Amino acid sequence: MLERAPQQTLGDGSRPRPVTFRGAGFMPSGGRLSGWIALVLVIALWQFAGSAGWVNPLFLPAPSAIAVAIYKLAMSGALWQHVSASVVRIGSGWLLGTVAGVIVGFAIGLSTLARGVGITFISALFPIPKIALLPLLILWLGIGEEPKIATIALGVFFSTAISVYSGVDAVPRNLIRMAQSFNVPFHAIVRRVIWPGALPSILAGFRITASVALLLVVSAEMIGAQFGIGAFVLQAGNLMQTDQLLAGVVILSLFGLAVGKAINVLEAKLLHWR
Repeated sequence: MLERAPQQTLGDGSRPRPVTFRGAGFMPSGGRLSGWIALVLVIALWQFAGSAGWVNPLFLPAPSAIAVAIYKLAMSGALWQHVSASVVRIGSGWLLGTVAGVIVGFAIGLSTLARGVGITFISALFPIPKIALLPLLILWLGIGEEPKIATIALGVFFSTAISVYSGVDAVPRNLIRMAQSFNVPFHAIVRRVIWPGALPSILAGFRITASVALLLVVSAEMIGAQFGIGAFVLQAGNLMQTDQLLAGVVILSLFGLAVGKAINVLEAKLLHWR
């Protein structure tokens, strides 16, 4: 039978104190409860300031007035008409731009020729405000949904391509060399090594492109659209209906929160190995 080793003691006969573990890393928690509490406090303070007459409702309506405006819009059916028009444009443009951006981004990350050509064009065209191209797209594609969708797709394409090839470049090259040393086929290396390694950067790019699509759809609808959240916000601003204007802003914020939540779910499923 093995004997237990005697525990070491200090010079004064006391046992050494255990050392606190300090290698937990930087993993901040979500803090969902604190975030909701802070949001409720801000809304309550805003409501109190509006009810007390500290703020002119023409310039900043109270949250209750904004809620009433959203309710009236929902009951009249105008809310769903504007939201559905914007969602269709955002979904179509984001999907087209994302597919093209992923393809071009992987080509730039994996091919020398594509990198030399692609980065040159992306560096030259990316800084151009995409909304400035809307009149030209209207001239090319006509008046309708196509120019708005194309504007969103262009904005999403460049950001997606940059995030994809940056993610491909961030994959450790020793993993790729290891796979090549075992004669793993090229398509298998892309699927099993490069794609998982680049996925965090790609999903981070999705967050950026979702915001870009939201900004561009509002801008495009303000320039030339009868229905959509951007057109509704512009009309409310022209008529000084600030409660409806802020109702549109709140709807855009809720849409952004919903997209962010969807990307969180996607990250939890695809990046469970992290």
